[in-house]
Amino acid sequence: MLKGLLSFQGRYRILHLTWFAFFLSFVVWFNFAPFQTAVKEAIGLTEGQVRTIAICNVALTVPARIVIGMVLDKYGPRITYSLLLMYAAIPCLAFAMAQNFSQLVISRLALSIVGAGFVIGIRMVAEWFPPKEIGIAEGIYGGWGNFGSAAAAFTLPSIAMGTAFLAAGQINWRLAIALTGIIAAIYGAIYLLNAQDTPSGKVYQRPKRHGGMEVTSRRSFWLLMLMNIPLVGILGVLAWRIAQIGLLSQSQLLIVYLLLVGLYLFQAYKCWDVNHELMAGKKRYSPDDRYEFSQVALLELTYFVNFGSELAVVSMLPGFFETSFSLNKVVAGMIAASYAFMNLFARPGGGWVSDTLGSRRWTMTVLTAGMGISYLLMSGVNSNWWLPFAILLTMACSFFVQAGEGSTFAIVPLIKRRVTGQIAGNVGAYGNVGAVAYLTLYSFLPPGEVGNRIFFQTLGVAALIVTFLCWFFLKEPKGSFAEHHEGEAPELAAERLPVFNEDLK
Repeated sequence: MLKGLLSFQGRYRILHLTWFAFFLSFVVWFNFAPFQTAVKEAIGLTEGQVRTIAICNVALTVPARIVIGMVLDKYGPRITYSLLLMYAAIPCLAFAMAQNFSQLVISRLALSIVGAGFVIGIRMVAEWFPPKEIGIAEGIYGGWGNFGSAAAAFTLPSIAMGTAFLAAGQINWRLAIALTGIIAAIYGAIYLLNAQDTPSGKVYQRPKRHGGMEVTSRRSFWLLMLMNIPLVGILGVLAWRIAQIGLLSQSQLLIVYLLLVGLYLFQAYKCWDVNHELMAGKKRYSPDDRYEFSQVALLELTYFVNFGSELAVVSMLPGFFETSFSLNKVVAGMIAASYAFMNLFARPGGGWVSDTLGSRRWTMTVLTAGMGISYLLMSGVNSNWWLPFAILLTMACSFFVQAGEGSTFAIVPLIKRRVTGQIAGNVGAYGNVGAVAYLTLYSFLPPGEVGNRIFFQTLGVAALIVTFLCWFFLKEPKGSFAEHHEGEAPELAAERLPVFNEDLK
């Protein structure tokens, strides 16, 4: 497979086109993090307002990933990804032109939708690669795409400093942020014209009914209802946090709560509509057609602690190094990029390990444990540390976090093929639930070493709890290392082998 990556032909061409689409969506999504202090000074924000904007940056990604998962399963990844990238230019330009805190919050909420792009590529890659290679393929997609946050932290401050002459000598963060949106929109058009949903001759599988997730047992339905609560509840937490700083009145907050309750009930109704025959006892699934939603729920929790923590840490790490070690913005941004830099190797590495060791379950468990221990060690970093050692620890911690993400999505496409988009959407949304929860906690912590210590300790303990859940309840997916996907006839897989072999030449 590694030889094929250099060919830019067949399925590898689709992989390269798709990871770069994800890369640009992450550059856009995290174009604020390197400029937190610059925006604070330019607009006259308080520290609490800056942290609120960071929360808004991941807020609407929660419902967006679920909705986009449904749209993706119906219309395919090519159209869905292209339109999302084109949309990114609108909130980017709005944020770049914002003149007050309210405008920053609104544009950032709109921009948080772009973070939902991840789930689109999960389905696209799964369509082009067989189960035995799905781990490393999804890892390359996720890891190289996630590197967009490091690229933003590493390059955008330099662009802003280099164009300062256009902003009366001030750091030109507005131009740098606007530029990311324009580039994303251009690439959206390129992706639309060059990508393809499936290999030639292969039919794109769609859910039998749309609007809610299909489950295959009554027990799974009630667990789905339970696991959907945090997806809406975390938006209530965000609304409450915004009300705390005066952007919402108490009556407006009550209206938001009522709307969120309505959203949950509507979502529950759509799930009931899709599964009502099962719940009424009129439909039974054969053993080969069933899947356990409990496994989806466990993957939601693993993504809560790994990707959720990554989003939270990436959002605060430039400021953490800037204040802890008295660094300037450019140097702090470059050092903080070391955390996301590991995506280039760690996430594909997690997928590769999952493909190679023969047990996706134990790979997930061990990596989550390593992440928890690493975060507990990170809680001890302070101004008395030797800076190079702090950087090495940050990169080691990042390895376990991102390898765990790769391991999670080495399992997701293997659970139930026809609803892969919705499963990926729900699992991905839990990553943002974790990010909002962690960043909300961080916004209340005291600045400085005490707050940083509590923050990293919380990340570590949460990861260790999920480790034990994986240890006892996670199961190995059916067909984890098969030559063809679940639900795909072996003869169809055989017909596709010449395409794969041609790619390897």
